[in-house]
Amino acid sequence: MIQLLFLVLFAEGVMAFLLSVKIGPLRELVMKSLDQLKMGKGPVTMKTIAGTMSLILLSSLMSIIKIQNKGAKLGTMSPMDQVLSRTHLLEASLMGFALLLGFIIDRMHHYLRKLNGLRSSTATSKEEVKRLQKERMQLKEKDDEASKEIKQLKEEVSTLSENLKKLKVESEEKDKKIETAEAYVVSLQKQSAYLLLEYDRLLEDNQNLQNQGLGYMKF
Repeated sequence: MIQLLFLVLFAEGVMAFLLSVKIGPLRELVMKSLDQLKMGKGPVTMKTIAGTMSLILLSSLMSIIKIQNKGAKLGTMSPMDQVLSRTHLLEASLMGFALLLGFIIDRMHHYLRKLNGLRSSTATSKEEVKRLQKERMQLKEKDDEASKEIKQLKEEVSTLSENLKKLKVESEEKDKKIETAEAYVVSLQKQSAYLLLEYDRLLEDNQNLQNQGLGYMKF
């Protein structure tokens, strides 16, 4: 029994050491072994073993107390009782350490699994951050390009506005010239009408003079 407990303690010590110190792939191997051990009926089996060891530990402690009470009543302990007491004490100590190491290994496995999960999440988060930073840079470049295009469009709009103002001024000047030409044409038309009337009057006067001249010739 004692040799078996020493073997269990040695195995648990090696597992605890490999979990606490990363030596090549040994930690991952121990983690995978513990993962498989916790699958299926493994947890029930381990709880049963731990419960049995706890009962044996309690029994050993009770035996030690009985032997000590017996020695106290007799005033001395026989060599056999001393050997039994030390044997039970050694077994209880070994079982106590075995249970404690088992609990420590279980917690180390649990927290290492959480740590691996957090590392994976952190790696994923870092990749996500890198992707977002890349997208941000792309958006910034697009924003810069859009700003340049907007600036160019504003310059074009400003140029077009200036051209439009010039065209408006030229149009107004042309409109004034057209109005002046129209007024001049109207004036020419009036003068032409007046001249036509004057021409008709002169023709009529000339005709009258010719008629008078003919009248005088007949006399």
